[in-house]
This record gives sequence, C-alpha cells and structure tokens, in this order.
Amino acid sequence: MTTLTYQPMAIAPHVLDELRERDDAGVVPRAHVYDMDGAPLRCCLRRSRAGERISLVSYAPLRRWAAEVGAAPGAYDEVGPVFIHTGRCRGPNAALAYPFAETGALRVVRRYDGEGRIMGGAVVQLPKDPGLAQTVVERALRAAFADPHVALAHVRAVEYGCFHYEVRRP
Repeated sequence: MTTLTYQPMAIAPHVLDELRERDDAGVVPRAHVYDMDGAPLRCCLRRSRAGERISLVSYAPLRRWAAEVGAAPGAYDEVGPVFIHTGRCRGPNAALAYPFAETGALRVVRRYDGEGRIMGGAVVQLPKDPGLAQTVVERALRAAFADPHVALAHVRAVEYGCFHYEVRRP
C-alpha cells in the first residue's frame, strides 16, 4: 500500500446518494450505460469501464466543503459536471495513489483558504513515466500546503476545468 502525505478524497457516499437523486444544479440525473472506457469517476477515483452504468451530474465541491466547515466562499462557489456510478460502488481502492495522473496530462492544483477563497494555483504537466507522475502530483500538493493559510486544494483537468478530487490539509 502506498502511504501518501496528501490523501485524494472521493465524493462522500452520503453526498453521492444526494447527487443521484438531484444534483447540485437541481437536476434529476439520467443514467446511461457507458460504452467506452475512460470517464473519470469521482465516486471511486478511477476510470469507467465499458458497460458500466454512470451518470453525469453537477457537483459543487467548494459549496459542499463550505457547508461542512461553516465557510463562506461567495463568488468562488462553482458547479461543474462530474461522472459517478449510477448506483453505489465500492469507493476508492485503499492502495490508490493519485488518480487521473495520466502521463502527459495537464492538471491545475487550485488552493483555497479557510473561508473558501482562491489563494492561487499551479499548473502541473505530468510526465510520460506513470511512476514519476505520482511524484509530480505529490510535489505540487506539498508546495500548495506549504502556505499555512491553505485549507484545501482541488485537482482539476486544465483542458476542461473538470474537478478530479479534493485534498484537505493533513
């Protein structure tokens, strides 16, 4: 098992149950069978497999965090699309390192303070070697949390701005 300094967090099971009923944009999700591999699932932090039933839902990660901790992110609150399994799944693999660390991909590590205000971010180019990609993500998160005012970070895809996962201060 890999021991990580910064633990990627999947969407919590109780939140997933809510999103499966009505997403954060107020829409009732529609399930479909995904016929190709590859949709990034935020419920279990892995790519979908052909034939799995998944839904594309609107999710507001900062809003959900703020409600939990009593923060007020104001204008930094945003809602975006994420893929989840239509029904409950096993969740992330306990031995999982950093998910969605495809070689050559661009990621942004966006930092937030305790009130949910953006404190900046860093664009990260993942190397072609998958083993090194994990090291690059760990290094970017270490740099983000070097500032004691950073409460959490979101890892997102640069190309579409898709939320991949949250990391909270250890």
